[in-house]
Amino acid sequence: MMDWKKDRIQAAKQGENPMVLAKMKSGFAVIGDTQFLPGYCVLLPNRKVDSLNSLTLEERSDYLLDMSLIGDAIQKVCSPLRINYSIYGNTDTYLHAHIFPRYDWETEERRVKPVWLYPSESWTEDQYLYHENLHEKLRTKLTDALEKLVYERGKRL
Repeated sequence: MMDWKKDRIQAAKQGENPMVLAKMKSGFAVIGDTQFLPGYCVLLPNRKVDSLNSLTLEERSDYLLDMSLIGDAIQKVCSPLRINYSIYGNTDTYLHAHIFPRYDWETEERRVKPVWLYPSESWTEDQYLYHENLHEKLRTKLTDALEKLVYERGKRL
């Protein structure tokens, strides 16, 4: 078995990425490694590419729609104030989209700024990391919501 974090996309394809919530048309919805903002997810593409612009126009359309469907699922399950979407590729140098719920319980200082400005502990301390025993109910609800959205999308195509 491979170390799934070394190649998250390949691990998802092989069924070895434990963070996968659902297979989407353009890739894989995964729950975030950290959950200081409950419901944080990432969309991994079907194939490793450098950026959104490396995809065909049809693939881009599918990818961006899937990204928004993950946002819909998070809204349904977590009832956040809003959803923030971001695609960077600076640290992990392949296409992946972050889908962050933002909440009214966040301090005003945090809520109006990018999540990347949260303290480094939010990304690394054990209390904020995804743990199956703590997040299983959230994960199940997100998976159920995503599967319904994917099914509905398939019916419309």
